[in-house]
Amino acid sequence: MTQEQMLDKYIGKKGTPERDDYDAELRKVLDDYRIGEAIKAERKRQGLTQEQLGERMGVQKAQVSKLEKGHSPAYSSIVRAFQALGAKAASLDLGEMGRVALW
Repeated sequence: MTQEQMLDKYIGKKGTPERDDYDAELRKVLDDYRIGEAIKAERKRQGLTQEQLGERMGVQKAQVSKLEKGHSPAYSSIVRAFQALGAKAASLDLGEMGRVALW
């Protein structure tokens, strides 16, 4: 059974409310993950620890860890992280959906 067939069977066919909700949630999780990975990559590129980035952002290391793991990041936390990393502007590559300017 293919993945698509399993989704059709257990979640619902494309176009049904259940499948649309599932697909939307999956996109959100993937977007959150990509944001976290972008922050983590830039932090590491600059040679910073999570604790050091947290100090720049005014948050605890645990908050940076959650952000990098993509655990439902708040927009304000995303902006604070990129600004703490010195980004003048930030955009996110969402794959097939294109690029989105964060500010």
